[in-house]
Amino acid sequence: MVVAAAADYSAATARRLLLIAPHGSYRTVPFIEAAMSRGVEVLIASESRHSLVSAYARGLYVDFTDPDSALQVLTEEARVRPFAAIIGTDDASTELAARACGALALHHNPIAAVRLARRKDLARARLAECGVPVPWHRRLDLDVPLAAQISDIPYPCVLKPVALAASRGVIRADDPGALQTAVARISTILSGVGNAEERRYILVEQFIPGSEVAVEGLLTDGCLQVLAIFDKPDPLDGPYFEETYYITPTRLAQDTQSLLRRRLADACRAYGLREGPIHAECRINERGVWILEVAARTIGGLCGRLLRFGTGHSLEQLVLSHALGDVVETRVPDGSAGVLMIPIPRAGILRRVEGVLAASRVPHIEDVVIDVREGYELVPLPEGSNYLGFIFGRAPTSAVTEAALRAAHACLNIVVAPLWKGATAGAAAG
Repeated sequence: MVVAAAADYSAATARRLLLIAPHGSYRTVPFIEAAMSRGVEVLIASESRHSLVSAYARGLYVDFTDPDSALQVLTEEARVRPFAAIIGTDDASTELAARACGALALHHNPIAAVRLARRKDLARARLAECGVPVPWHRRLDLDVPLAAQISDIPYPCVLKPVALAASRGVIRADDPGALQTAVARISTILSGVGNAEERRYILVEQFIPGSEVAVEGLLTDGCLQVLAIFDKPDPLDGPYFEETYYITPTRLAQDTQSLLRRRLADACRAYGLREGPIHAECRINERGVWILEVAARTIGGLCGRLLRFGTGHSLEQLVLSHALGDVVETRVPDGSAGVLMIPIPRAGILRRVEGVLAASRVPHIEDVVIDVREGYELVPLPEGSNYLGFIFGRAPTSAVTEAALRAAHACLNIVVAPLWKGATAGAAAG
């Protein structure tokens, strides 16, 4: 009887997923839906102790700023009921997920590799060590006088926090005055960062001209499978780097795509990444392919929906299947798909978004999602990190998809009221 109970217990816990997710992450709901479609139980570990969202409230509370205590919480839960897989959804949780997988003998990336992928300054240094082409770069120390550190910087250059995502705090500078202004602005943004080392440093690197693409992939035992290459048709030349359109399949020439795949595989090897999803950003010009970022996580926002077009499965289903060791057959895409991450036009209080119905009726538009509620404060880049919402389209070709998204965006009128000094978004919402 004891043996039978143990067998039943093992079967009941064999498909249990631990999802480590910051509260409010865009990725949480898609992962829960993917797990439900596979009959997999999900437990969420988050830093939100008193969430009104039931999935978080029923989960585990962990302190992301104290990784040792957080790891203890996770391993103690695993001793009660084991996990078949652990997934970190965002940059804030990938390192903890790797540590937990290591402690519980689950497939995972080396912790040092995940840290490299999250820290832009360390990643640049490692790529240079391994012979992967990188632009001129330097780490600025905010605890010492700036003048001696910037005397020989080439312009134009780009300054960025070493560990923030979604283009937050990324600023182009074309001369020493603009650089000093950018440093002051980024320093203010970093004042709210919990990690002392990540508050202290800024990465500055030579601006790389050219077109930009994003790449979604999966690593299995060090082998990279590229799931999708997304064109970014809008120029991203600064002074800020807000992303807007993602279109797939790419319109890059085949030889350029091949070079892109090789360069990304080189970067993954340099970091030591071996398992799970990667999201990469790259620049392409006449000198080749340049790695901007290779993160050990999936794409942000709701953009993962586009993978269903290219593979027949949602991105979260693919990542979950990989984590569980399941084999999933993908299909060759037919046509094109794209998304517009609706930019925030200016700072202030959102009063309303007009024209949503008209935008949804544009041919080839599949969905218009407005994420920000009326009455809430809008904070554009470089201080902000959120989008107003998303527009999804699908058409026979990438050019038609892009045109449909632009036409739908033109239908929107975003009404923003000024945020007067002393006012708060909460007061405006009331």
